[in-house]
Amino acid sequence: MRTGRPQVARALLHAPWGLRFPAAGAIGVQVILKGNAWLTGPGGGAPIRLGAGDIALIRRHAPHALADDPASPLWDADYATHIPADHWPADGSALDPATGGTVMMGGTYDLGAARPHPLFADLPDVVHLPARIGAASEPKAIVDLLGAELDRDLPGTSAATPALLDLLLLYALRAWFEAPEAPNGWALASRDPELSVALRLIHDHPEHHWTVAELATRCTLSRATFARRFSELTAQPPLSYLTWWRMTLAGRLLRSSDQPLKVIAAQAGYGNEYAFSKAFKRELGVAPSRYRAETGPSQP
Repeated sequence: MRTGRPQVARALLHAPWGLRFPAAGAIGVQVILKGNAWLTGPGGGAPIRLGAGDIALIRRHAPHALADDPASPLWDADYATHIPADHWPADGSALDPATGGTVMMGGTYDLGAARPHPLFADLPDVVHLPARIGAASEPKAIVDLLGAELDRDLPGTSAATPALLDLLLLYALRAWFEAPEAPNGWALASRDPELSVALRLIHDHPEHHWTVAELATRCTLSRATFARRFSELTAQPPLSYLTWWRMTLAGRLLRSSDQPLKVIAAQAGYGNEYAFSKAFKRELGVAPSRYRAETGPSQP
């Protein structure tokens, strides 16, 4: 899902302070390491108070802001550039309670717009994950590792930082996904005892010649009930979703590998290159060969 390199930065900020972030085709993540902050937007709702240990996922389709107080003046910033060098003390005192202020770690993920995962369509403007005693410790461990990489800047940091940010996004999404207040849409379908079977079968075996009747049988549902529930939750009929998934995987292979077209066609469930190329162009608006030429591994 991610395109380009994610950005991450930290800051020790003393009141009054306020940061206004522009809209972007991305997801932002903010972690409060010390103190607290107020998050406003992007949905225009009431400000959200973030405390130490809290994580916020933010859909950056509209501007949003972070500040020590909702009334504090804001200055324009972005995740890649909003942390001047003098906002992070080199002596390691930022997290010392005696220094006061708020310590934040912020990251941003640019997302490919061509084949967005349906999970992101259901993601609310802000996902607030409060710190809870006894909650899973994986996100905190990842944040600690990110901090260590930023502190030391050793060989390999440029590779470790994007990988750790990917993990932080994954675990934050998982925490939202597994929250008692069930999300809607695709996420809810993947938690459904019957429909999750169909999703897993499609994802694991896209090359199989699935029919609605066979998927319904594997889910122990009638054909009509399965088709209706699947369409209601995923916003696509079962076979349309199958085609979407096949073309998404094919596009990934075309971008990242040099496998022959006939091999990719077979992995996507098509018996010949002609049928595959026709379906691919209908779904993505461009022939597979041209798609590979424009997006493949040989491109910068």
